Amino acid sequence: MPNWSTMIEDLLFRVTDIGSTMLSTNQQQTVAEKCERLLNNTGEATSLALSREILDDYVTLSDSDKLVFFSTLATDFGVDVEALQHAYDLWKQSPEIHLARHIHFSSEPRSQELFRQLNRVPGGTATLVAMREDLLRLCQNDKRLKSLDKDLSHLFVSWFNRGFLRIEQINWSTPAKILEKIIQYEAVHKITGWDDLRRRVDEADRRLYAFFHPALPSEPLIFVEVALTSDTPTTIESILSADREALDPKSASTAVFYSISNCQAGLRGISFGNFLIKQVVEELKRELSNLKTFITMSPVPTLCKWLSTDPDLDQESRILVDALQAAELPLSDDFKHQHSEQLSRLAAKYLLDAKSRRGGPFDPVSRFHLGNGAHLERINLWANSSQQGFNDSFGIMVNYEYDLKFIEKNHEAFLTNGSIITSSSIKKLHKKMQ
Repeated sequence: MPNWSTMIEDLLFRVTDIGSTMLSTNQQQTVAEKCERLLNNTGEATSLALSREILDDYVTLSDSDKLVFFSTLATDFGVDVEALQHAYDLWKQSPEIHLARHIHFSSEPRSQELFRQLNRVPGGTATLVAMREDLLRLCQNDKRLKSLDKDLSHLFVSWFNRGFLRIEQINWSTPAKILEKIIQYEAVHKITGWDDLRRRVDEADRRLYAFFHPALPSEPLIFVEVALTSDTPTTIESILSADREALDPKSASTAVFYSISNCQAGLRGISFGNFLIKQVVEELKRELSNLKTFITMSPVPTLCKWLSTDPDLDQESRILVDALQAAELPLSDDFKHQHSEQLSRLAAKYLLDAKSRRGGPFDPVSRFHLGNGAHLERINLWANSSQQGFNDSFGIMVNYEYDLKFIEKNHEAFLTNGSIITSSSIKKLHKKMQ
């Protein structure tokens, strides 16, 4: 069967090359001026060639020049106000549906059509993703540039929708350039080298799945690491240890999602994780019918950040926080025994009561899993003995369970009412803090 994607890309390359011979280049033009020229150009081949030239020019710009370029796009490539006013006047005179739609199309910023044009050339999508990464890095609190980012992210939501994504299991036979990127992009539990990676992708009781997009065939968008176990783990070390004994997958009852990493900074805010986890659950169910429990081993990355906001805590909790902040690793067994009960209660209060400015859970990992339909199952104290784990959450980790019978119900309850579905054990801990 012919590879239509490759054939179309080859054709676009040839058309772009033809357009380059026809294009009259003005080396004195700025990148923004070339963008204006592109939007006014009607030739197919020359438009592709000019788009390629714009993208090639963009990647050579310094940060200061990129900031000027973005500012020009935000200012000069916005909504055509006259066209919008004309469309509105027509609708006001005769409020018909097709005229209302004309208002919609007239309100589209010119930058969106520019990005569509740039996306048509081979490699255009990758450059635009890198461009948005630059934009997010440079825009800071500039409202104009944040509006420009909305233009680009609006298009990305369509270009990277679930229908275009393909899921792949990453294993030891995956091309080395992709394996290297898995090592590079792992954001939760650092992969220390090739031996560590092999344990995560090549051992019988381990799986790693990633989403890819046709326009970025060698770039994972997001990946999830899975451990097949006989029960729910209580520490991350039991999963990552190089000395553990591998389990026969047919003897496993539990699939543990222990690391989820978004790979492309330029796609921040474009949701892939909810689709990925549900797809992986389906993949695992097809492969191993013996799996009954699907659960996470999740970090609590912002507990200590929340404590720095000076939340309303009782005296015992404040004494506990002072003791933990003064402690040094490794913690003694006596220290853990002395503080475990109060730390469990504090964690329950954080997970159920701490809110962001928008009103949802303060913890981003909690927002993600609860929004996907999981429920809070268990709090694991002293579960991450690393310095980073202690700095983030005093070593606490959480199990969020994906109970297939209740995922949709939980999802609806969380989105509609902000309801946090949790186990009876966490409810008891929380009640003790009231």
